[in-house]
Amino acid sequence: MSEPIGLDIFYPIVPDVRWLARIAPLGVRCIQLRLKDASPKEVRRQISASVEITREHCCQLIVNDYWAEAIDIGADYIHLGQEDLAEADLAAIKKGGLRLGISTHDKAELDIALAAEPDYVALGPIYETKLKAMKWEPQGLERVTEWKSRIGRRPLVAIGGITPVLAADVLAAGADSVAVITDFLTHPDPEERIREWLVLIDGLRGRVS
Repeated sequence: MSEPIGLDIFYPIVPDVRWLARIAPLGVRCIQLRLKDASPKEVRRQISASVEITREHCCQLIVNDYWAEAIDIGADYIHLGQEDLAEADLAAIKKGGLRLGISTHDKAELDIALAAEPDYVALGPIYETKLKAMKWEPQGLERVTEWKSRIGRRPLVAIGGITPVLAADVLAAGADSVAVITDFLTHPDPEERIREWLVLIDGLRGRVS
């Protein structure tokens, strides 16, 4: 497996390959594929198609949850929530050469994540989110700074309620990347919203290192 493309500052998350195919050609550098309630055959089909699309457009693909399929098909990154982390074969993931991202919501989960030696850590929700009901209160910017001090050189991905207006503050607080879902999925013109994000991130890129 060749050296993976790294994570980018802008990290959109899509629910299926159709969405991925819409936004990858716009210049997005990394995308997470978060499939839900798909059959095993459909999971494999969508991951395979996503790998082809993202490689064509020099975009990093992060596969959510389906680590065994990601290994078999040849993805570079896998992202796991805490429940999936507990059931995943971390040795197989490492042996397969996949880089690993893990979701965290509190200090206990961060300890669990760091014990797995991930390649990046995600923290959320930073702000109130309308995507789904969350049992965690918004983390806020101070928690972003705290998490970054804990994880050191590992990239920190912030997620939850982040909009273009809020992104600069989240990055200034210590996040290396901002994950975005609802902001563009529910926008009247999702492609235009993605373009707005890309212009914004290009402007911020020189200030984030």
